[in-house]
Amino acid sequence: MKLITAIIKPFKLDDVRQALSAIGVQGMTATEVKGFGRQKGHTELYRGAEYVVDFLPKVKLEIVVESDRVEDIVEAIQTSANTQKIGDGKIFVSSIEQAVRIRTGETGPEAL
Repeated sequence: MKLITAIIKPFKLDDVRQALSAIGVQGMTATEVKGFGRQKGHTELYRGAEYVVDFLPKVKLEIVVESDRVEDIVEAIQTSANTQKIGDGKIFVSSIEQAVRIRTGETGPEAL
């Protein structure tokens, strides 16, 4: 099993969700987060005062899947979240040792 973590722009969340639903992904967790990479934030004007926004709003998606589905899911996220602009985000893939469904006690891929 693998954990796919994707950091994307907030306005691309619906596009990514639709792309994942189209390939049969049944569940994911989305969290509103803030961060920066090469974008390094930007300057905004509020009531005449200029201030720096260091951390930009992003959405963090977490999806646990069987290992053989990783490539299709990564491709779907990459295609649907792409704007060709800096700050589109990152995708990370990690190994998962164990999964347990709390309600039934199922373990491993059956718990997904």
